[in-house]
Amino acid sequence: MLSENPPTQLKRELGWFGTAVMGLASAIGAGIFVNIGNVVDISGSAAIIALVVAGILATVNSLNIIQLAINHPVSGGIYEYGYKYLAPWLGFIGGWIYFFNRTAIAATAALGFSGYLLSSLGLTGSGISVIVAEIAVLVANLIVLGGIQRAKNLTVAITSITIGSLFFLIFVGLYICFNHGFKPLNLSINYSSDEIIGLLQSVALTFAFYNSADRIAMVGEEIIDPRKNIPKAVILVISLIMLIYIGVVVVGLGSIGAEALAEGTTVQSAPLRVVAESFNIPGASNLLVAGAITAMFGGLLMSTLGISRLLLAFGRRGDMPNFLTNLRESDSTPDLAVITAGIIIGIFVLTGDVKTTWALGTFGALCKSIIFCLAALQLSQQERLYPRWLTWLSLWSSLPLVFFLEWHYWLTGIGLIGIGLLWRFTFLQISRGKNTQLTLKDE
Repeated sequence: MLSENPPTQLKRELGWFGTAVMGLASAIGAGIFVNIGNVVDISGSAAIIALVVAGILATVNSLNIIQLAINHPVSGGIYEYGYKYLAPWLGFIGGWIYFFNRTAIAATAALGFSGYLLSSLGLTGSGISVIVAEIAVLVANLIVLGGIQRAKNLTVAITSITIGSLFFLIFVGLYICFNHGFKPLNLSINYSSDEIIGLLQSVALTFAFYNSADRIAMVGEEIIDPRKNIPKAVILVISLIMLIYIGVVVVGLGSIGAEALAEGTTVQSAPLRVVAESFNIPGASNLLVAGAITAMFGGLLMSTLGISRLLLAFGRRGDMPNFLTNLRESDSTPDLAVITAGIIIGIFVLTGDVKTTWALGTFGALCKSIIFCLAALQLSQQERLYPRWLTWLSLWSSLPLVFFLEWHYWLTGIGLIGIGLLWRFTFLQISRGKNTQLTLKDE
């Protein structure tokens, strides 16, 4: 039933706990269950160093996001901050980068979900991975269409399973490693050009693992008392993520070694299942598979939610069709924006390659960090919570890391930005033409 006065704003329904759970669900997914093996493949045991460095850089970047989010708590996150504090075209670039960043990572989560599910059923290499991933995208879309409360409640349940399985892996794995001996962990760096480049590339890839604050900011319009709840949720999420990621990598390297961990990604797309199988404990690998499946689905769910809120913001600003701003009367869910998000994620899933989708997502995460920094530098003294030098540190650390990704990934990313700018220019020209015609007709 259509209302004569449909809602124009989303309801504030998320407290600090619900916000934190959504942040965890969006961060603990394909990164830890799939792509951690790719990082180990690049830098070996030095992946631990990469995780620590990336965690510190991501924490500093999160402080920028916190400042922006509590001063401008609306749907759209980086897109809105760019418009408000920088320039419309920079705001659009920030939003567009988030758009393909989250879409790529959502596709990674869907493919990872499919990989773990099929491997648990003994169907690895059956050729139906993409089909199963597309079904997961459809189910996530239907859940988000049910409203943010339904999405939050389900996220709490599935994130509990995920966190429980990871803590099982860490504590049992450490116990086994201490009793049977760790495999050699070579944390030394010879400072050769190849090792330095590999380490920096790993830092760039792992930076995206911690990138949950921007996802929290994307739903800022739906958070109760954002000035109080956003900082609390972001700090809790970043702390837990760093603890879990480092613990998992130490156990993985100490139990089966770097080579086997990397092979678990390239062959099965399920490296942590290989780690759990090495424990020789009945049901251990099944528990990790359950945790992985829920993590992937939770990440997909949160990505769908975030992308739909960005499309809503695009529509409000006139950078996308106006129909994306339609809100359901009962709970202000942007139905058409959610459906559009699901269709676009489904298209990215057709690549069928988790390494490609994750690398594109990482490129987007680093570019977003740069725009967050530029926007945070514009905050007034009254709006600022943290010293400006922290923002400068985040900016000058994020900028060079972009170019330590493989060249074809950042070249593809730049091409996608170009497509976005072309879309905006063309769409605005068409919109202005229509408005001119309507004005002439009225006259």
